[in-house]
Amino acid sequence: MTMIRKQLSVLPQYLAPQRLLTDFAGWLSERRSTWFKNWQINYLIKKYGANLQEAQLENIADYPTFNSFFTRHLKPELRPIASAPTAIASPADGAISQIGAIRETQLLQAKGFDYSLADLLASEDLAKPFINGEFATIYLSPKDYHRVHMPFTGTLTETIFIPGKLFSVNQKTANHVPRLFARNERLVCLFDTAAGPMAVILVGAMLVGSICTVWNGVVRASKITHQTYPTSGSDCITLERGAELGHFKMGSTVIILLPKGAAWLNTLAANSVVRMGELLGNLSLS
Repeated sequence: MTMIRKQLSVLPQYLAPQRLLTDFAGWLSERRSTWFKNWQINYLIKKYGANLQEAQLENIADYPTFNSFFTRHLKPELRPIASAPTAIASPADGAISQIGAIRETQLLQAKGFDYSLADLLASEDLAKPFINGEFATIYLSPKDYHRVHMPFTGTLTETIFIPGKLFSVNQKTANHVPRLFARNERLVCLFDTAAGPMAVILVGAMLVGSICTVWNGVVRASKITHQTYPTSGSDCITLERGAELGHFKMGSTVIILLPKGAAWLNTLAANSVVRMGELLGNLSLS
């Protein structure tokens, strides 16, 4: 009976007009009415505990819209970047949803729910380098810093925008919606690194206004959009470990895929709280 109640608790997400609600939330978060955006910001701080003292701008009057607060920059000295040559740095503030080995081609979403690399990346070929590799899934709650940074230095090779559903990505939903991260809208960013291929996947969600990257701005598409990038020359996009990659305009999830040979810290597990830049593990450079 308890399981039935839990399943029913996510039923409204199946029935809701996900895109309409998300577009409306995005529109509201860009309103410049002073009293309205201040109310939105104060509500977020009070309800979720967003820490304004960590922000570069500590006065809510300095934010023209709710989104400008939501995507706020932090004081850089508060997020030192793991500096060892092999270090994998956390790409974001948040909580680990799952972390560990990719079992052949399967990633763990939650107890009883796996999903495949090919489904996540929308490609059997793109999945091959990560077979039996490592993954980490990090959930960004509404209170968190919402800019995403590089786990390891890499050169951008491809991006794939994959349209999909917009289920919430909180833990309750992850526990009850099969293949959640392979169903939701997402942006796959592929990099070449000194340790081999790396994927950083930004997963959209209900009420996430948009996904943005530092090289292309807001990502929007009505179908799968696959773009390749030069890996040498003046047009090459290389981002250092800890450099900003992009941001969410509302809370969501980041998934890191790494090849076989990466090793996560054994102190990390589901629900571990992490901060952008902190050490998550190490890559093999041999």
